[in-house]
Amino acid sequence: MRIAVGGFMHESHSFAPRPTRYVDFVQPGGFPKLTAGAGLFDAVRGTSVPLAGAITAGAAAGADLVPLAWGFANPAGPVQDEAFERISALICAELSKALDAGPLDGVYLDLHGAAVADSFPDMEGELLRRVRAIVGAIPLTISLDPHCNLTRRMVDLVDVLVPFRTYPHVDMTAAGSQAMALLIERIRRGTPLARAFRQVNFFLPLTTQCTLVEPMLPVMEERAALAARSGVAELAFCFGFPYADFADCGAALAVYADTQDKADAAADAFLAFIDAREATFRLNVVPAAQAVAEAIRIAATAAKPVVIADTQDNPGGGGHGDTTGLLAELVRQGAKGAVMALINDDESAAACHRAGEGARIALMLGGKSDGAPLQVTATVLKLTDGKFVGTGPMAKGNPADLGPSALIEVAPDIRVIVVTRKMQALDQALVRHVGIEPGACKILVLKSSVHFRADFQPISEAVIVAEAPGPVVADPAGLPFKNLRKGLRLRPMDNRAVS
Repeated sequence: MRIAVGGFMHESHSFAPRPTRYVDFVQPGGFPKLTAGAGLFDAVRGTSVPLAGAITAGAAAGADLVPLAWGFANPAGPVQDEAFERISALICAELSKALDAGPLDGVYLDLHGAAVADSFPDMEGELLRRVRAIVGAIPLTISLDPHCNLTRRMVDLVDVLVPFRTYPHVDMTAAGSQAMALLIERIRRGTPLARAFRQVNFFLPLTTQCTLVEPMLPVMEERAALAARSGVAELAFCFGFPYADFADCGAALAVYADTQDKADAAADAFLAFIDAREATFRLNVVPAAQAVAEAIRIAATAAKPVVIADTQDNPGGGGHGDTTGLLAELVRQGAKGAVMALINDDESAAACHRAGEGARIALMLGGKSDGAPLQVTATVLKLTDGKFVGTGPMAKGNPADLGPSALIEVAPDIRVIVVTRKMQALDQALVRHVGIEPGACKILVLKSSVHFRADFQPISEAVIVAEAPGPVVADPAGLPFKNLRKGLRLRPMDNRAVS
């Protein structure tokens, strides 16, 4: 059994301040670099990416795996056409070479599902169209991030798709493994499964999508129950990434079963369950000033860190990781013992490295994406090369290269990690690499919406999700959408809909 494997991962925010370039795939922060051909397996071995799980499962099943190409870039604005064309051409060229070398029995691709390219709003759909044009009816499965904006085109072009079940995403390799197992089953079965596709008609705010707690926890329990029905091979639920300005933005699901009746019945039952719980997905975030005041109050007697999530500048949602609204509030309120991870500012990081450890230096810190830097006189406490390996549930084994980085003190006992390339604050190794033990902090301020919970929530006294300036707005209804489908409600329980 000969199977080709590869991938192309990006989460695109139509209103983010920076586009996503080809170089962002060549030099990502916190994930393996763009790799093609023979070096692909070594590049992802031991990492948490879905492709690693698919490779392990395929090898265990005795499949002859053929490497294509795989690339990841941190969430940002839409993928520039140059990047899309070069990387998709790389995948397709490797696929053509694989076919020249002999017949293929199947193809597995590791995709995100929320990518938007300048010329292709449904970027994955376009990539899959090109792959199908090359391989014809050969069985094809994909794994997806559950923040996928699932489209009917994607569902129609693949045999089965498998999203992660968790947010924070601690089951990425498991999803890749399952997608490979279903591919092998499809090859042996010889005929395609029936499929059903449904869309949810209201946005699920990002901060309500965490699968560890209400409101998403019972929804995922119901998903599992319906997926266990006789004849159902997969119930794929995608929460949506509500920042992509195209018709199919939002939550959706697909069911694969051995008959159309079973697929439709499971899909209808799950959609009805979600619709009945719409009110539970209402937004709940805290203004920045209130968040900092509450953190200071709790930290005064706490034995563990208080975590503040700077959700609206989440680098994992398209933020540049450099807004300073929450940092300014920490300084204003004198939040001693606070550590902010991170501020993405290559100019300030370079200035710190020029000045050296122990130096006092004036900086216009952050704010490069929104024109609102924070003027500080900082002490350079530690300099690093920004290289470390993830250790937590989401990023274990993933190589991080954030470029020249620094730990600075911007006010009495208020420290900031400054980096050259952004990364969501989802792993304690990010903090440890500058010499700080996360569990010893009084207050940890993390540029993240939900992923931080996998590694930081277990060590925290309390978690506060703060609303400070940034493009990953907690309430996407305020964004200037132009291309959403009619009838979609931008807030749960809001009678207003796109017309």
